[in-house]
Amino acid sequence: MRSKATIAAVSLASFISVPAFSQELPAQSPAARAGTEPLHAESPARPEILIVGTYHMASPGRDVHNMEVDDVLSATRQREITELMEVLRRFRPTKVAVESRVGRRRIPERYAEYLSGEYTLTRNEIDQIGFRLAKELGHETIYPVDEDGEFPYFRVLNYAKANGLEAQFDSLQAVTGARVERQGEFLRSHTVLETLVFMNSDARVAQDVAGYYAFVPFGDPYDYAGPDLIARWFERNIRIFRNIRALITSPDDRILVVYGAGHLGWLQQNVDNDVSVQLRKLSDLIDVSK
Repeated sequence: MRSKATIAAVSLASFISVPAFSQELPAQSPAARAGTEPLHAESPARPEILIVGTYHMASPGRDVHNMEVDDVLSATRQREITELMEVLRRFRPTKVAVESRVGRRRIPERYAEYLSGEYTLTRNEIDQIGFRLAKELGHETIYPVDEDGEFPYFRVLNYAKANGLEAQFDSLQAVTGARVERQGEFLRSHTVLETLVFMNSDARVAQDVAGYYAFVPFGDPYDYAGPDLIARWFERNIRIFRNIRALITSPDDRILVVYGAGHLGWLQQNVDNDVSVQLRKLSDLIDVSK
């Protein structure tokens, strides 16, 4: 969870832009509209979106709770990154999106320098996962999709202090801090791939999302501090999803998104709620029976 500069709030419009290819999909049959069509009936091809929630490998310390990590450039971790690449290639991404501000040219320019041998990869997960995978797949560019947003954490803290809820607030933060600490402990005894599988599991994602909803009670009419924090976080993530969706130009597109794990559950919900796309998960690539 990050504390960011304030951005203007916008309302969600009722008119949503739909990619041109979706207009070519066949209309639903009467049976489908009635809900009586067999479950095994084939559905039209839909673009696939896989979001890989990751820890911040360079450990920039910008989150409220920061995971303790070791050096991803060590020989051991680099072998593990190679193992991760082998798994992610199974998705056969047509585009790779990363957590960098949309519209900025810095990341695509660095990627171009990396392709030409003029840039050395840093510890950042954008480099270690995004750049490496895109290059191995022969992609000409990489796509920043991040959007900044307000995260009024201290407003909630101040509300708690003013209303005798500071102990309750501190307890919630201790739970979150312990969860992040356990992730660091897990990493110390497991590979990068194993750690990401752990962080991307449905149970772990549900815990992360629940941690945000724990802020709901911190508010009153005319001072919805906790609910407003969640609303701002949702706002940021739905904007990010819009930027991911804008990359789709074909029903055969497969977009792989590399993002901080705090965004994972929210972005997955957005993908899963959009009938024009199909949600994929890291576990799909591990479980060969799917």
